[in-house]
Amino acid sequence: MRKYIIQRFLQLIPILIGITFLSFAMMRVAGSDAVTEMYENRGTAVSQEIIDAKKAELGLDQPFLVQYVSWLNGFLHGDMGTSYVSGKKVFDEFISKLPATLLLTVMSILATVVISIPLGVLAAVCQDKWVDLLLRFFSFIGNAMPNFFVAMLLMQLLSIKLNLLPVIASGVNIRSALMPMLTLAISMSAKYMRQVRAAVLEELNKDYVQGARARGIRESVILWKNVIKSAMLTIITLLALSIGSLLGGTAIIESIFMWDGVGKLAVDAITTRDYPVIQAYVVWMALIYVIVNLITDLLYHCLDPRIRLGVNQNG
Repeated sequence: MRKYIIQRFLQLIPILIGITFLSFAMMRVAGSDAVTEMYENRGTAVSQEIIDAKKAELGLDQPFLVQYVSWLNGFLHGDMGTSYVSGKKVFDEFISKLPATLLLTVMSILATVVISIPLGVLAAVCQDKWVDLLLRFFSFIGNAMPNFFVAMLLMQLLSIKLNLLPVIASGVNIRSALMPMLTLAISMSAKYMRQVRAAVLEELNKDYVQGARARGIRESVILWKNVIKSAMLTIITLLALSIGSLLGGTAIIESIFMWDGVGKLAVDAITTRDYPVIQAYVVWMALIYVIVNLITDLLYHCLDPRIRLGVNQNG
């Protein structure tokens, strides 16, 4: 097991280098540069000489490979650079946004689990009955509605009509996080309820379930001790993908509710061509997905001993 974990982390090195190189290249072929965007956003008219001097100061007048190697060298020494817009250290700015993203991620995942797993199991147990049909109907509606549309509906209902929650986040706290959390949880729950239902139905139709029923084992015991445990592999995969996406920041939702997280930071950085912040975000996303996938594989190994993932029997 230890050897497998080390191998996966070693695989992270070329992945990170490749991703950062490609993102660095894509930003440099964009239609405008960081210095021009910076002065335009400030509404300041400056001469070309000032723009050239600022580019030289930031190292943007150097060839592409020189810029990339310089950034990579700094990153390997723990320096992600300085934001072109705020003038702050990128690492400090990035870390300051993580608590908001972590809070929203935890709340959204918990809400999704609480909603989707019980309802998915209920739909599977009541297959083709009115309960199942009703739940599937609502799941189709939830899947059909884009996140931004759900956000607008919740704003209209919970903020404007009922005046229960703030439209715009007023700090990193649970009350401000409720609206974006509900928006994300509704969308994810609608999708995952169907997946849970399908996974449970697949297990219920297997021979071992029929054999357990023939031996007189209670349906509840079969369901919770056998079927749910086997179906958890599918559920864990779905949740792992969602956790990775949420930790990367949900840009649209964070921007709508002005939730000051990593996603909004990335959108602002892309808008202003703040290259160091964008690069930090790219590295963060790559790290998230590698680590989340590693944890998911290890959970597979714990839940199903038949899955060895290439790990030595003694590992």
